[in-house]
Amino acid sequence: MKSRLGAASPDHWSEPVREILDGLQPAADAATGQGPPNILYTIAHHPALLPSFLGFAATLAMRGVLERRDSELLALRTSLNCRSAFEWGHHVEYGLAAGIEPKELSAIANGPEEPSWSRRDRLLLRACDELHAHQQISDQTYDALSAELSEAEIVELTFVIGNYTMLSMVANATGVPLEERLPAMPEKST
Repeated sequence: MKSRLGAASPDHWSEPVREILDGLQPAADAATGQGPPNILYTIAHHPALLPSFLGFAATLAMRGVLERRDSELLALRTSLNCRSAFEWGHHVEYGLAAGIEPKELSAIANGPEEPSWSRRDRLLLRACDELHAHQQISDQTYDALSAELSEAEIVELTFVIGNYTMLSMVANATGVPLEERLPAMPEKST
C-alpha cells in the first residue's frame, strides 16, 4: 500500500512530540534494533493526541490484567480481521516474545475453529471475530468467557480488540508502511 500521509517531519514536531519520540528511541532500539513503530510518526501529525494515545496504549500493554499472550493473540486476530499488514507484522514479533508459538501464527488465520486451540484461545478468537463482525459478543460466547476470565479481563479484552481495530484503521487509511524486517500478513481462511 502506498503511504498516503507519511511520517510527520521532525522539522515540524512540537517540543513535546520530539521529547516523546526521542525518548522512545532507546527502548525501541533495545527491543528490536530499530526505532519506534512507523505509526507513531503518523500519529505525530496530531501532537495533542500522541501523548494521550501512548498513555492509553501503555496502560493496556504494561498494566493490563490479561496475560500478554492473550493480548497478543487478540491483537493478531484483530489485525488479520482488519487486514492490517502493519499491525500484523508488529504483533508477530510481540506475540512470539509473549509465548505464541510460530505454528500458532498460521492457526490464527484459520480462526477459532482450528482444532489445535485450547478452549480459552478459541473463546478469545471468537470474541475477536464477533466484535469485528457485529460490534457485540454473543450471549453464548460471553457466558463462556465469563467462566474463563475475570470481569476486569473481559473489559480489557474489549479495549484490546477496540484499540487494535482503531490502529488498524489508522494504518490502513493513512498507508503506514510496514518496516521491511517484519513479516507479511497471511491470508485469512475464515
